[in-house]
Amino acid sequence: MRALAIILLIGCSWVAAIREPSDHMSDDFIDYVNSLNTTWKAGRNFHKDTSFEFLKGLMGVHENANTRLLPRKQFPNSMRATILPKEFDARKQWPNCPTIAEIRDQGACGSCWAFGAVEAMSDRHCIHSNGKVNVRLSSDNLVSCCHTCGFGCHGGFPGSAWRHWVNHGIVTGGSYGSKQGCQPYEIEPCEHHSNGTRPSCEGENPSTPKCKHKCIDGYKLPYKQDLHYGKNAYTVENNVDTIRHEILENGPVEGAFTVHADLLQYKSGVYKHVAGKTLGGHAIRILGWGEEDGTPYWLIANSWNTDWGDNGYFKILRGEDECGIESQISAGIPRE
Repeated sequence: MRALAIILLIGCSWVAAIREPSDHMSDDFIDYVNSLNTTWKAGRNFHKDTSFEFLKGLMGVHENANTRLLPRKQFPNSMRATILPKEFDARKQWPNCPTIAEIRDQGACGSCWAFGAVEAMSDRHCIHSNGKVNVRLSSDNLVSCCHTCGFGCHGGFPGSAWRHWVNHGIVTGGSYGSKQGCQPYEIEPCEHHSNGTRPSCEGENPSTPKCKHKCIDGYKLPYKQDLHYGKNAYTVENNVDTIRHEILENGPVEGAFTVHADLLQYKSGVYKHVAGKTLGGHAIRILGWGEEDGTPYWLIANSWNTDWGDNGYFKILRGEDECGIESQISAGIPRE
């Protein structure tokens, strides 16, 4: 009986050691993820006291976004036969397009749906003009003035953002406090860590900025002359090769996927969901692909500043529609 009790005790201790911690912002949860020896490493990105309500507010892809998808682009069969490179990085392919290498910050606003869109649109204006048009399209303008895109800082539809670009245009605008472009972002970046200089990432999501058909004082162009338009907008089918062809030929795309608590702690490697509860839908910019230690990945730019993840970037498993990453791809071609 004593031997059996010892065995049971050891067994219960082993179960306790591998049980997922309930506090997904704790050091124990980070240690737990790393103990699984998966394809990526976790670390601290947000202060451990950051509330889940705040974090859920960053997930700005509305739950009905899949009902607002754009028409699917038709790819010729001849294109599908093209041999694709094993690795691709849009930053290296188009080095004269500075926006491709930029990481933005959506602040406490659930505006990721707009950020992923204007980032990829800005890249594509440069790429399709052979570097002649270098613009930073305004996430503020899109968030505040696209009334068919959803609910501003409280979530939106990526597909509708691209449709708005085609039908109504988007003016330029840099980051918060930059005074760059017609309408710079109005929502201040917040501090993920406890010892930084920015305001704390806490409280409710801010109100959506009011739509203004006017540029900031001192800007060189009137609002209407600063608008940049898309020629068309479309959805790219859920197919790894088709998505890669689209990025290779036309530039970065906007993707949307489901975020779980473990992604908050991402630091390096190829992410795949292993632990933690669901927070909601999030939009990002996909700018390339590759393999790391034999694991295929998508290279992604996030909009949570450079002190999150791998200097603002992360890699996610490619080819298995991880967290839905290949299911909602939006893109379009700029108007000349």
